[in-house]
Amino acid sequence: MAEIINLNKFRKARARADQKALAEENAIKFGRTKAQKQLEEAQAEKSERDLDGKERSKDPE
Repeated sequence: MAEIINLNKFRKARARADQKALAEENAIKFGRTKAQKQLEEAQAEKSERDLDGKERSKDPE
């Protein structure tokens, strides 16, 4: 004989599992530590400074 299950509990448990899986994917995709964010910001600023330093000056002549 088949085991009787509560469909509402089953549906909610599956929804929680789906949400947890989505949260883990987003943490991998978007999650960065504060140190990583600061490092990327510093690298971007340095590359911008380097690029500005290599610009040719515009002589009016």
